Amino acid sequence: MRHPPERIRHPLPVVRWPTEAEAAASTWFNPLNIGRLSLKARTWVPAMVPWRATEDGLVTQDVLDWYRRFAEGRPGALVVEATGVRDVPSGPLLRIGHERFLPGLSRLVETVRRASAGRTRLFIQLIDFLVIKRRPPRERYLLEFLEITDRHRELIGKVSDDEVRLRLAAMTDEQLPLVLTDRELEALHYGYRERVTDVHLPHIRALPRELPEIFASAAERAERAGFDGVELHYAHAYTMASFLSRLNTRTDGYGGTADARARLPLEVFRAARSSVGEQFVIGCRYLTDECIEGGSALEDAVFFGVEFARAGMDFVSLSRGGKFEDAKQPKIGSPAYPYTGRSGWECMPTVIADVKGPFGRNVSSSSAIRRAIRGAGFDTPVVVSGGINSFDQAERILVSGEADVVGAARQALADPDWLQKVRLGYGDAVRRCTYTNYCEGLDQMHKQVTCKLWDRLDLDDPTTPRSADGKRRLVAPVSPVVSAGAEIEEGPPGHLE
Repeated sequence: MRHPPERIRHPLPVVRWPTEAEAAASTWFNPLNIGRLSLKARTWVPAMVPWRATEDGLVTQDVLDWYRRFAEGRPGALVVEATGVRDVPSGPLLRIGHERFLPGLSRLVETVRRASAGRTRLFIQLIDFLVIKRRPPRERYLLEFLEITDRHRELIGKVSDDEVRLRLAAMTDEQLPLVLTDRELEALHYGYRERVTDVHLPHIRALPRELPEIFASAAERAERAGFDGVELHYAHAYTMASFLSRLNTRTDGYGGTADARARLPLEVFRAARSSVGEQFVIGCRYLTDECIEGGSALEDAVFFGVEFARAGMDFVSLSRGGKFEDAKQPKIGSPAYPYTGRSGWECMPTVIADVKGPFGRNVSSSSAIRRAIRGAGFDTPVVVSGGINSFDQAERILVSGEADVVGAARQALADPDWLQKVRLGYGDAVRRCTYTNYCEGLDQMHKQVTCKLWDRLDLDDPTTPRSADGKRRLVAPVSPVVSAGAEIEEGPPGHLE
């Protein structure tokens, strides 16, 4: 991952943990009831991709164990990983694009209900993504993958296509840019990647016609599986975020102006809303800033937030960065990874940072969006996350009106029980994330995601679930605080109040 050029190493902030009484009186650990969004606490675990599904996108025992551990920490809301809305190959990522996925997803819902004693609302994040291919070897790309066009023939000479390929392969790296287009050079150096602006491709041109129904069907399945709602994935490097981006220059009414760029995301939301029951929650996750040259910035995000609120979304969850456009060049045989450039660092900032530092870096932008939504007359809840790892930090955000719900992903991964510990007055027992992005490094390699603070513990115990290579444990050890706290919880297991 790229780091800011200043490379200032920031220590973890010194924190003060609340007593049980202080936590009970806090805004963070008290309910939220705005519209359809009803939470027992304003604590939130954002979606993380753990790489634990089958290659066919089915729920496994490892998936159930992963979400059970977060549910045992009793967050107000837990969001299941980005889950594909189409029934297409996507490796060990969950899918919801066919009826065969419902039994496993239903088991996931029941697992979270039992583990949280009914305290945690469970949402599933719905994602669409376009084709991205691995960076090819130079000769194979030029001799096999590159589509020979009239432009190549004109520049190389009137010879056979096979001869065109041979002559291209014989060129130096300095000569190739004289013959290949920017997109062809990108496919050579980074791997082929589709964009929403590739309207010369029929399936890309048809996205506005097809995606609303695809997302609506996924939302309807999520409701039947028992989820409390869905989070539409409009963030980072994927299809819907690309429609929102300033880089979306489509001329068919779905690109260009901010209104046109928001058109498909709003149509997807309305289709999903019409496919589910009145109480089913539908929100979205989108970016406060793309953090790339020419990309969308806070001004765009403020506009989108008001429009999403006007349309009736039940919440907006805010992130930043995480784009393909500034990703590092991958190794041959690997695909580009959208969290390796500046935008990736802004999405998951580490302790090696600029003067501003990594903690709560997205709060000021989220606050501006919330002010605009309230100024427009809407009370849509705003969820903020990003480098938030203490009670006082979260409480200050809520009391000052910068957000309505505070989430933490990496801190929850470091200690799935941390919210329970803080709520019960055992903050000193929290295992604090060190923000080195060890977990992100595993994600980049498509390995099962774990945390370095616990993934080597108790490996001598034969009952410890292990990674595929047997070298790491797959879930954090259970804290005694959680077991003690579970005994005093109200509400029968399996019931979502």
